[in-house]
Amino acid sequence: MNVLILTPDRVGSTLLQRLITVYMNFHDFFDRPVINLHELSNGLMKYYNPAYQREVLGKPNGRSWGYYQSLDDITELLNSVDHYKTSRLAHYHIQGRADSLEQQIPFYNYLNENFFIIQARRHNLLEHALSWCIYNETKRLNVYSHAEKIQTLGALYRDRITVDTGIMINYLFKYKAYLEWVDQHFVVSSHFEYEQHLPNIEQYILNLGIFRGQSKKINWNEHFGIDFQQWNRCHYLLSDLSGISQQLPAPDKMLQLEHSHSSHTNMQLQSIAHNDISLSLSSADRDFLLTHGPKYQLVQQAIDELVERKTLTTPIPIKLNTLLEKRLLIKNFDQCVAVYNQWMTDQHSKICGLGDVYSDQDIDQQTETEMNPWHTRPQLTQPV
Repeated sequence: MNVLILTPDRVGSTLLQRLITVYMNFHDFFDRPVINLHELSNGLMKYYNPAYQREVLGKPNGRSWGYYQSLDDITELLNSVDHYKTSRLAHYHIQGRADSLEQQIPFYNYLNENFFIIQARRHNLLEHALSWCIYNETKRLNVYSHAEKIQTLGALYRDRITVDTGIMINYLFKYKAYLEWVDQHFVVSSHFEYEQHLPNIEQYILNLGIFRGQSKKINWNEHFGIDFQQWNRCHYLLSDLSGISQQLPAPDKMLQLEHSHSSHTNMQLQSIAHNDISLSLSSADRDFLLTHGPKYQLVQQAIDELVERKTLTTPIPIKLNTLLEKRLLIKNFDQCVAVYNQWMTDQHSKICGLGDVYSDQDIDQQTETEMNPWHTRPQLTQPV
């Protein structure tokens, strides 16, 4: 079974395609390898893979990714190998290629006929647009190692950013165009709703139709000996330099950390860069890492082996920013919310049925809820 994820990016599509590939490799798909190709439209190559003892597709080695292949060439490559492929198609790459509609339609038809297609979406378009605005500063869509994340975000914690709200609005219009593109050209088999499905992404994946014929569905814990959520929390905490976990109030108190949070000093950031991440973590989060860290490392080794044999294009990405971290990183966060709400109440946005407007209370509640999967919260204070 071939799997294609349609995406505007910043909606969890990279995480989803890597994880689907890993889960498919837990199972038997008619003795065919399942190989992740990442983006279809910016370069593929066919080569002999000794691990699989056959010709397979992959991303180019020793050559920059780019739009040097026609859509017909890409279709021919996809059709020339018998292994299963997991991949994505990003709307902005299709726009960047500038192929004519006459060239695009046969390509889309081939994908509809030969791939299980997932549309990745977000309901909270404020976060979606702000994620793109942070990318404009960091130039990193994803990070795959803890050192890379610390290097990418360290400067932002030293010097918070001011978002250009005009650019933020542009990303909202791009998301709207993405939805129209999908509706016009693709037969979607499943919708990955970021806010709904990310908290239990394993359940979403194993319930996909691609696993329907399996006699037994194998989860992360059965294969690796650690729950996926525990593993992914380790993945996040080991490069969390926000300092949030040291300041989290008990769940009965509203999160207002953005008003009181003091950024790390340069000395602290230098220590964190030398792998002393404990400066940012609470004792409870440090204990969590001590408990689950050994099995986390074993899984990391297994993921690295999948990358080495070119089953995966990259390792599994690390969570970059929670909503609270975005609030800490962006100086004019309140202004961004006001401008976003005004755009969302525009008549065209109402017709399209996009996301919601957000009050301060809404954002506080979302911030509060999101903390639970990533950090150990203090216990409620009991009356004496």
